[in-house]
Formats: sequence, structure tokens, C-alpha cells
Amino acid sequence: MLTERQELILKTIIQDFTHKHEPVGSKTVMKQLPIKVSSATIRNEMAVLEDQGLIEKTHSSSGRVPSSEGYRYYLDNLVEPLQLPESVYNQIVYQLDRPFHQVNEIVQEAAKILSDLTNYTAFAEGPESHDVTVTGFRIVPLSNRQVMAILVTSDGNVKNQVYALPHNIHGDEIEKAVRMINDELVGKSLKDISPTLLKSLTSHQIGGEHSSELLDLVEDVLKDAASEQMYVDGQINLLNNTSEKDIKDIRSLYELVDQNDLISELMTTSPVTKDAKFPVKVTLGSELPNDLLKNYSLLTAEYSVGNHGKGTIALLGPTNMPYSQMIGLLEYFRNELARKLLDYYGKFQ
Repeated sequence: MLTERQELILKTIIQDFTHKHEPVGSKTVMKQLPIKVSSATIRNEMAVLEDQGLIEKTHSSSGRVPSSEGYRYYLDNLVEPLQLPESVYNQIVYQLDRPFHQVNEIVQEAAKILSDLTNYTAFAEGPESHDVTVTGFRIVPLSNRQVMAILVTSDGNVKNQVYALPHNIHGDEIEKAVRMINDELVGKSLKDISPTLLKSLTSHQIGGEHSSELLDLVEDVLKDAASEQMYVDGQINLLNNTSEKDIKDIRSLYELVDQNDLISELMTTSPVTKDAKFPVKVTLGSELPNDLLKNYSLLTAEYSVGNHGKGTIALLGPTNMPYSQMIGLLEYFRNELARKLLDYYGKFQ
């Protein structure tokens, strides 16, 4: 552990660097420290911090910048959430209080709000939907061989997918599939509708040579309804932290953030522990498994919607971001998002 004075100096260096994005010298630290210390003493303490790998020299200046280890020490021991301006809170409440027709619309808007407020890339994953039940199913013909399967669930969500049917499938087979789902599956929770149950119902209730195609159709739309929805906003903000010369890296970053499964895994790999100081977890780029993210940090926060499950919001921004503000923002935002979703779910009770 560092001494109190060393911690103050490290904290000052990090806060100044995240604000100005320039190496920090001893004179700058001396002016900003809340205690009176000579420039020589500060230089000695900075040398200690450098020896411990918490700060490092840059080639272009005599100043110091935080290292990954320095950021980690700061995040584990020194950072404090900052209260945001009232205008920011009002903007969040205003944008979340407009009318929404589906849970996914609220979650998608959450990603947009976070991205707009921070100029970072934002992610929002909807709450688990295992206890949601099927309330209705329809197949609507679109053209000769094209149909749209529509599934409605108890949380008000409507899922639809377009399918191309085999040329020789008959209308009565489709009608049987619709009747089977509405007779046998309406009222069942999505988690209880397994592929084995579907296969058994399809073969007994529908039969015919096209039962497998209809089974695939039903299984696809149910799987989509049960999946946790991940929304991303502000991908363009990745350009703010990447050299224009690295076109290949920029393209790879775009592809990376569009991989919902990978981002979801990153967001949930190391959840916040019960003894953590804050409900917001910060993972530095050096701690992330992909080298493309080495200059970024991922901030994640879980939100709870009671019996309807839990979801996650996240921000991907530069390592030298203002952590106090971002942690304060996510702390507040996760509670507002949970409140909005609870209000929405309350309409269906």
C-alpha cells in the first residue's frame, strides 16, 4: 500500500491526465495537491510511484502518465463517484419517461442515451426473460411462399421473423401449426418450452412431411424471444481513440462491438463482487482478452428488475476517461432504467 501522500499524488496525476490528456509534472501536482508539499518532495514521491510501476515517463516530456497498474490501484482504492450536473439527471429522466411499447425499445433507448451523454460506445442488455410466457402466435402470409411468424409474450414484446416455405407445403399444415402453438404453448414460460417438447408436439399434433420445417420455424421465433437482447450505440465514437492510420484496427473494432455474444461475455465475465465499493465494475484494456481493446476500459453495471430478472449496461471508452464521472453516471442510470422497466412491467400485472 502507498502512503497517504503518495496516494494523493497518484490521484492528482490521474485526474489531471484524464482532464488534459498531457503528461503531468511535479509543479502541476504541487499546485493541485490539497496539502503543502515542496516540489522536490513531490519529485521524490513520483520517483517512488514510478519504481512501483504506477506511473511512467513519456518520451516527449519530463512529466508522468498513469500506467495500467496505476489506474488499477486508483480504481480499487481511491476513486469516488462524482455527482453529475442536475441537467444530466433531468435529461435521463426526460428521455426514459416517453411512452414505450416494448421492453426492447426501452433497453435500446438506454444504450442511445448513454452514448449521447458520454461520446463513448454504449451497450445495454435487456433483463432475462425466462419467466415470460407465450400469449399468442400467428403466421401471416406475405407472398406466395413467404410468411411472417409473429409471437407475442406476456411482457408486451412482439417478435416477428420472415420465412420462405417449401413450394409444396399446404395451408392446412400451417393452420395446424398455429393451432398447436396456441392450444399447447400459450401460457407456458419460454424457459419451459424445450426443443424436445416442441418436437414431440409437432410430430403428434401436426404430422405430415413438412413437420420438421414447421418445427424449425417455431423453434427459431421462440429462441429469438427467449434470447437476451443486446443493443449497441455510438460505434462511431471508437474513432475518437484510434489512430486514423490503423484502418485495419478500426474495421476490426467495429466488427468486435457487433459481436453480441462476445460483448455479452466481456460484460459478465467478472461481475461486481458483494464487497465491492461500487456497483460499477471497471475492466482496463490490459485486463481484457482482446488486444484491440488495450487502450480502452469497459465499465459495466448490473440492474435488477425484481422478478423479471437482471440486465447489464456498459460503456467502452478510452483508458484515460474521467472515471469518477462515468461511475457516478452508471450508478444513477442503472437505477433509473430499473425504475422505468418496473413501471412498464407493472402494466401487465
